[in-house]
Amino acid sequence: MEMRKVFGIVIFCILVSPIFVKALNLSFNDDILGLMVFKADVQDPQGKLVSWNEEDVSPCGWNGIHCNPRSNRVSQIVLDGFGLSGKISRGLMRLQFLRKLSLAKNNFTGSISSSVVQLAYLRILDLSENNLFGTIPGDFFEQCGPLRSISLAKNKFSGKVPESLNSCVALGSLNLSSNQFSGLLPSGIWSLNGLRSLDLSDNLLDGEIPVGIEGMYNLRAINLRKNHLKGEVPDGIGSCLLLRSIDLSENSFSGELPKTMQMLSLCNELIMKHNALVGSVPEWIGEMKSLQMLDLSGNNFSGQFPNSVGKLQSLKLLNVSRNAISGDLPKSMSSCVNLMTLDVSHNSLTGDLPPWVFKLGLRHVLFSENKLSRGMKNAIASSLENSRQKLLVLDISCNELTGEIPFAIGDFNSLQSLNLSRNALVGNIPETVGHLKSLDVLDLSENQLNGSIPLELGGAYALRELKLEKNALTGEIPTSIGNCSTLLSLSLSHNGLTGPVPATLAKLSNLQNVDLSFNKLTGILPKQLVNLGHLELFNISHNQLKGELPSGGFFNTISPYSVSANPSLCGAAANRSCPTVLPKPIVLNPNSTESIPGTIPLTVGHEKKILSISALIAISAAAIIVVGVIAITVLNLRVWSATSHSAAALTFSGGDDYSPSHSTDANSGKLVMFSGELDFSTGSHALLNKDCELGRGGFGAVYRTVLGDGMPVAIKKLTVSGLVKSQVDFEKEVKKLGKVHHPNVVALQGYYWTPSLQLLIYEFITCGNLYDHIHEGSSKNMLSWNERFNVILGTAKGMANLHQMNIIHYNLKSSNILIDCSGDPKVADYGLARLLPMLDRYVLSSKIQSALGYMAPEFACKTVKITDKCDVYGFGVLVLEIVTGKKPVEYMEDDVIVLCDIVRGALEEGKVEECVDKRLHGKFPAEEAIPVMKLGLICTSQVPSNRPDMAEVVNILEMIRCPSEGQEELV
Repeated sequence: MEMRKVFGIVIFCILVSPIFVKALNLSFNDDILGLMVFKADVQDPQGKLVSWNEEDVSPCGWNGIHCNPRSNRVSQIVLDGFGLSGKISRGLMRLQFLRKLSLAKNNFTGSISSSVVQLAYLRILDLSENNLFGTIPGDFFEQCGPLRSISLAKNKFSGKVPESLNSCVALGSLNLSSNQFSGLLPSGIWSLNGLRSLDLSDNLLDGEIPVGIEGMYNLRAINLRKNHLKGEVPDGIGSCLLLRSIDLSENSFSGELPKTMQMLSLCNELIMKHNALVGSVPEWIGEMKSLQMLDLSGNNFSGQFPNSVGKLQSLKLLNVSRNAISGDLPKSMSSCVNLMTLDVSHNSLTGDLPPWVFKLGLRHVLFSENKLSRGMKNAIASSLENSRQKLLVLDISCNELTGEIPFAIGDFNSLQSLNLSRNALVGNIPETVGHLKSLDVLDLSENQLNGSIPLELGGAYALRELKLEKNALTGEIPTSIGNCSTLLSLSLSHNGLTGPVPATLAKLSNLQNVDLSFNKLTGILPKQLVNLGHLELFNISHNQLKGELPSGGFFNTISPYSVSANPSLCGAAANRSCPTVLPKPIVLNPNSTESIPGTIPLTVGHEKKILSISALIAISAAAIIVVGVIAITVLNLRVWSATSHSAAALTFSGGDDYSPSHSTDANSGKLVMFSGELDFSTGSHALLNKDCELGRGGFGAVYRTVLGDGMPVAIKKLTVSGLVKSQVDFEKEVKKLGKVHHPNVVALQGYYWTPSLQLLIYEFITCGNLYDHIHEGSSKNMLSWNERFNVILGTAKGMANLHQMNIIHYNLKSSNILIDCSGDPKVADYGLARLLPMLDRYVLSSKIQSALGYMAPEFACKTVKITDKCDVYGFGVLVLEIVTGKKPVEYMEDDVIVLCDIVRGALEEGKVEECVDKRLHGKFPAEEAIPVMKLGLICTSQVPSNRPDMAEVVNILEMIRCPSEGQEELV
């Protein structure tokens, strides 16, 4: 009987086992099929899914796949950080026993489907840190009943958070942070009373926190940081007794902190920074005894700090910076024995620096921007030995501290940043600062420190930033600074330092910013400084340095400002030449009987009357002018007949002789247009019709004509044709000018060439020139201050563009600044001297004699190279002309008035504001007009190297221009 039973069981197992194996294989096949469909839609550049093989019997050994040991069905897919991209496939729907799906830290894209949360056993969904986008479908959460945790953080989702969220009744953690969700918080969110963690931070949510939060009795952490939420913090938050972390920072919450929060005895993080909370820091804050982090910075808290804060013995970080807290910090805070960071900066605290600060073993102490007075010696002297080893950052800048820096500061061996700037500290810098081997930043600037910089400072070899400017330091810069091999920034300006710039600075290969300006440094700059490959600023202005600037590297482009006010400093770097040293004139006394060395003594019979030096100069100048006038007259007569014949024949009647975009011969001449869009035909209208003449200048006459397509252009006929060197040189220069394209520069659109006639074709500017607007306009058309400033700035931009293309104007003046219909300036007549390489400098001076007053002094010296600094001088005169409304030079009956001298004198007398054009009737901002005039005077410096370049001028003007509330009244 027993044998029959056993036999029956065996037969049953044999019959059933194929069915069981088949069912199991079908399940495996379903999981494998779903995973292979998912893999087919994924890019796997790192080969993380190479183990996924559809030929395998089971997927349980595949990378990132975990199976239930009982059913052997796939229960977890964890592919975090695999570097996968593509879309999330619906193939995952086949994984019917999946409990965890984590695809975090990949590059998946596309929108998200509701089917993802419809898997019956899914408990954890983590799609964070991908590039998923679009809105969340409204029904996304409707079937998420079993889900315990959802994280869609750090994607690009937008739109509203669906109201269907309240269907996730089992949800314990929801993280939608770092997306672009907008609108109100879902009203039903507080119905999820099983929620332990809620993170909606870094989105665009607005409105108020909905009512009902008091029912969230399981909530441990709430983070709504960095949204647009407003209103008061709800009282109900005090009912969430299990809360450990509250972060409502960077919103617009207002009102006072609700008193109910004192019940949150388990809370260890309260972060409310950067809101609009008011009132005093509440006394009940001491009841939140578990607090480890309290950050109330960036609000409007006022009054004194409460004594009860001393009860917070677990506190590690306290930040109440950027409020209006006043009075002393309470002594009870000495009980906060675990405190590591104390930031009370940007308040109105008074009194002494509390001694207990240096007894607690703090890591970071920040008291900047308060009203602390007296010294810091007692506070530091009372510090404990073990506490000194812990301090990393000490910032007491911008207070009213007096006295000396204590020697004991050198005992804080771990100190990384020390900022005592902008106080009233006196005495020497203690030598013990050199003991701070970990010091990264030392800022003692804007105090009243005196004495020399200690040699021992070089022992702080970890320094990256050293700021000692605006003190009364004397002596030499210590060579030991060269030991601070990691130094990036060195600022010693506005002191009384003497001696040379130490050559050891060249050892600091990481240096980026050096400011030694406004001292009394002497000697020659070390040539080794050119090896500093990371320099961005090297300011040695206002010293007594001499010799040649280093040549090469950064010094080839160094700003003129950075080397200004060193009378004996010169060099070729950045196109700066040494001032010409003229020989001392020999003054001859006609009554003297002494012989001049090297000459033959005159006998009584050979005595001659010797002219005075001023008479010799006057005769020489007159001779030069006569020779120049004769030369120009002869040259113009020589070419007059040929030019007039060509001009008479040249009417450009609009036939097919001229190509609008290519070179062509016309009347045995060559016409080149730089733009293919212009139809250069004038119909029956003569091109150089006398009736169309707009004006004449030193280089020729300008005519207005209209092209065949109705486009007006300006034609300049050069009257110095005989001075053009050759057609090749002429065309080379013209083509360079034709490449200038800038909104504040008149565009050259083409040219015409014959040996006896050259024409330049420009865009036509409709509203005349600046000279007429300033000196010839009626009171109704008078330029307002805004219009004048815009003309100055626009002209500067146009000139900067020309200089960037290595084009020098040579003839900058108000009549060469044209105004378009929008009131914007356009620089005209630029670079013409380059077309005439045969022009001697003195002949050039006579051709542009109408620019008298604008011409830089170096025009009169053959040995000085003409550079773009000549244009800067002319621009400076132009600035003064625009602001004052006066001409650069005005001739009176018995006197000549030079505008630059008048303004400079007024500046020295403190009356420069009186120089502004009276026709403005005081309608101008002095904070703009005065700096603009000062800039004009700097540009007209007699020494070319002291003038800024035009790019710097643009930057300065843009800094001067600042919108003001009354700006409309000035128009």
